[in-house]
Amino acid sequence: MRSNKLLFLDFDGVLHSTTTSIENLFQRAPLLNELLIELPCPIVISSSWRFNLELDQIKSKFAKPLSSLIIGQTGSPEIGRWPRYSEIKKYLMLNKPLTDWRALDDSFLEFPVDCKELILCHPKHGLTEKEIIKLRTWLKN
Repeated sequence: MRSNKLLFLDFDGVLHSTTTSIENLFQRAPLLNELLIELPCPIVISSSWRFNLELDQIKSKFAKPLSSLIIGQTGSPEIGRWPRYSEIKKYLMLNKPLTDWRALDDSFLEFPVDCKELILCHPKHGLTEKEIIKLRTWLKN
């Protein structure tokens, strides 16, 4: 596992469309899971789902290896400019300050415009092969 790398994972707009039905939640997770079989990487949940579910409940929604790679979640919500980015930076400062990281997210407004760590997904499509290629390239380096 790439211990010097860390993936921050959003759910809505990434692992499923923001307009999906409850039956289709996490429909894009197998695509990420397939990559993580080849290139495992620790995952921190940055999704707002963390406010309603315990970490074990979140893990139970996924198959391995994804479920076993989840090591934590970002903390309380940040208010202000680029809230998700601020939550991630706070997590890193407290836990892994020198870590190379990426965020799979669908909300460009939550990150600075020039944030090279953001792998942006389209909220109506979620994770696609385009984002998987970017993630694979990062994980291999």
